[in-house]
Amino acid sequence: MTVVTFLIALVGFIVGGAVLGCLLTGIDRIITARMQSRVGPPLLQPYYDVRKLLAKDKRSVNDFQGFYVLLALLFAILAGAFFFAGGNLLLVVFVITLSTLFFIVAAYSTRSPYAEIGAEREIMQVASYEPMVILFAIAFYIATGSFNVSQVFELKAPIIAVLPLIFLGLLFILTIKLRKSPFDLSYSHHAHQELVKGISTEMSGRTLALVEIMHWYENVLFLGWMGLFVVWASWLAIPLAILAVVLIYFLEILIDNNFARVKWQSMFKWSWIVTLVLSFVNIIVLGLLPGILW
Repeated sequence: MTVVTFLIALVGFIVGGAVLGCLLTGIDRIITARMQSRVGPPLLQPYYDVRKLLAKDKRSVNDFQGFYVLLALLFAILAGAFFFAGGNLLLVVFVITLSTLFFIVAAYSTRSPYAEIGAEREIMQVASYEPMVILFAIAFYIATGSFNVSQVFELKAPIIAVLPLIFLGLLFILTIKLRKSPFDLSYSHHAHQELVKGISTEMSGRTLALVEIMHWYENVLFLGWMGLFVVWASWLAIPLAILAVVLIYFLEILIDNNFARVKWQSMFKWSWIVTLVLSFVNIIVLGLLPGILW
């Protein structure tokens, strides 16, 4: 990854990630409404909501809250830029985790009991999915011989051929990363799930708008991780990756609308069970098949 490549990816992700993330959120709301026999909002309703929030006066408990949220947004953008520039996958994982930590600190800085409970639940979510994400990066290295995302375009076959269990494990924790039920413990995008808005309880106006925009970028990045599994050195790779991402996102919406929220204990237990069983079995088998993709 060169500096020029990174800068192009950065500009492209800032613009394209926001647009695509906004459209994905709009599609989510429309499909959710149809599943509940409602008409639902227009496709661009997330944009209208954010535009309205940006127009509001700044109201926050302290100045640090908005600063921490801004840092969380900037690191989410950097993680996406590194990923789509073909950079180091492990670095992408660390940067997006740093973004989440700043979001948690922003909630703690308010000293609100509701926001602090949301922050504590967010920490439990991080503890639930982070091992799977780290093992995904390690398995990617074993399968491709490099942490560089661009390496997939030199493979003879998509990495899902040798990482099927890693794919399933990442698909499981994707529900947590996208903040979908049954694992949307700290923050839900749907009003029917919340009496108090969890980690973002004390966030409003421009600060809340930055949070929503950050989630747009995160959704695009996480779906990009899933698309990575079906990319290889072929012109069919990108169309298949887009199709796979569309199907996966629809599956997540379907799960979100058919399962009730669970307790954090269940989320933590099953995330670790899935991580330990699927990841270690796949990595052990992968160790017996060195060099199969390159």
